Amino acid sequence: MTPVSSTLRSRRIVLASRPNGKPLHTDFRLEEAPVAEPGDGEMLLSVRYLSLDPYMRGRMDDRKSYSPPTPVGGVMEGEVVAEVIRSHHPDYHTGEMVLGRLGWLTHVVSDGAGLTKLDARFDPVTTALGVLGMPGFTAYTGLLNIGRPRPGETVVVAAASGPVGSLVGQIARIKGARAVGIAGGADKCCFVQDELGFDAVVDHRAGDFAQQLAKVCPKGIDVYFENVGGPVWQAVLPLLNKDARVPVCGLIAQYNDEHGAGPDRLAATMREVVSRSLTLRGFINTEFAAQRPAFLNDVSSWIADGRVLYREDVVMGLDRAPEAFIGMLEGRNFGKLLVDVTGTTR
Repeated sequence: MTPVSSTLRSRRIVLASRPNGKPLHTDFRLEEAPVAEPGDGEMLLSVRYLSLDPYMRGRMDDRKSYSPPTPVGGVMEGEVVAEVIRSHHPDYHTGEMVLGRLGWLTHVVSDGAGLTKLDARFDPVTTALGVLGMPGFTAYTGLLNIGRPRPGETVVVAAASGPVGSLVGQIARIKGARAVGIAGGADKCCFVQDELGFDAVVDHRAGDFAQQLAKVCPKGIDVYFENVGGPVWQAVLPLLNKDARVPVCGLIAQYNDEHGAGPDRLAATMREVVSRSLTLRGFINTEFAAQRPAFLNDVSSWIADGRVLYREDVVMGLDRAPEAFIGMLEGRNFGKLLVDVTGTTR
């Protein structure tokens, strides 16, 4: 039997109860547990950064999806960057940084399954969870495989200041398309247009949002990268051109809707899909796993060339993860949301 360390304890956040609508702090619980010493072929990892992402909301519900739900009492799912602090594994050495889906915790023993070593391209290492990680790969594969933007076309993306939307717009411009962002609030809109270089941006909180969107898309929309759903989709739909492509990445505006509240607009939407030959395609980035080397080479080179910029929003301390996650679902984060697990709460 693997001996248990007498001193080291792992802090972890588990799912205390399934949410009814919006998650509450009481749906999470902070626990501590002793950490076993790594045996032969194992290593002890110290988590440095935890990624918080909208898909985690779906894992909190007990419903059929592309991945099984987190069990009540189970550690919340999440991707992390961790440091090897003790190793009996021939392929991993102390001090190396790895990427893995290990969850909301501080320490864990691993046999290396599902881990990826981080090389010099991931500088800083937080980029492995953002622009060079799952969100960046989602933007890259969804836009290029499904959106297929052509020079001169108009590409619109919601949540344009976030880790997926911000890269979608920047890649669209690199490919010669016109990028229009949708964001919430003056600060995020200024960031999208002034720093990221989008051609136009519209605040979805504006009372005349739909009219403003139509004004900045005078030739209609050829590609709409869907991250949000809800009223934003309703404003986009009338502007979609014939043969427009819609990669459907997420529907964050509806993640907390347990019962499908609101009017049923499916029939009207499908009528437009037929009459304008629209392509709506949902996807999970793992479908395009073979493209990961090309993605890393392309995006890391674009960062080095200054053609891609990114922003990170880091909170300090694992115990703040639930609060930060709830805020993210309400749009309170600004950039890729990360938790500095080793940081001191402030």
